[in-house]
Amino acid sequence: MSTDASPWVPESREVDELEAAAQDCRGCELWEPATQVVFSTGGPGARIMLVGEQPGDQEDLAGEPFVGPAGRVLDEALVAAGIDREATYLTNAVKHFRFTERGRRRIHQKPDVRHVTACHPWLQAELAGVEPAVVVALGATAARAVLGRTVKIGEARGHLLEEPGHVVVVTTHPSAVLRLRGEDGYDEAFGALVDDLRLAAPYA
Repeated sequence: MSTDASPWVPESREVDELEAAAQDCRGCELWEPATQVVFSTGGPGARIMLVGEQPGDQEDLAGEPFVGPAGRVLDEALVAAGIDREATYLTNAVKHFRFTERGRRRIHQKPDVRHVTACHPWLQAELAGVEPAVVVALGATAARAVLGRTVKIGEARGHLLEEPGHVVVVTTHPSAVLRLRGEDGYDEAFGALVDDLRLAAPYA
């Protein structure tokens, strides 16, 4: 999908200008209940772009991606893989937090395809502005947004997928690993995430 498909996305390739414009995006209904748009951290020139699904509760409040518990799992995995988080560009396929309310709690709700589609021009603009050598898709929603097709994590992970201008690594979302913490299978799941990130490390 071209960035021209959305009236909200400017033609600029400057990440700062894209982020400023995203504050006014009304491409879908998610902007209304969310606290704010959560755009990205990192800047142009980053060799590795990490793409997640959407911001969570803490990210929605802070305005930055991957600052909650799943972000801490990602931090640990990046260190283990030999990747400096400060040298990466982090973003999400969907820029607003989708949730349902249960009392005072806001429970994560997976974004629909229409939400991914509405935000896709932003991701395309980010790719054009950052020009990463490798894109790491964290989870199935991110993989669909990055590759433009439905992806099975088990089949795609462990491979470098050639795309125009960059390669793609598909892996699980850190939140899936987080759910196993304290249970059998956590070390294996965390190790698999690290192994996938190591595929991207040489491009840093």
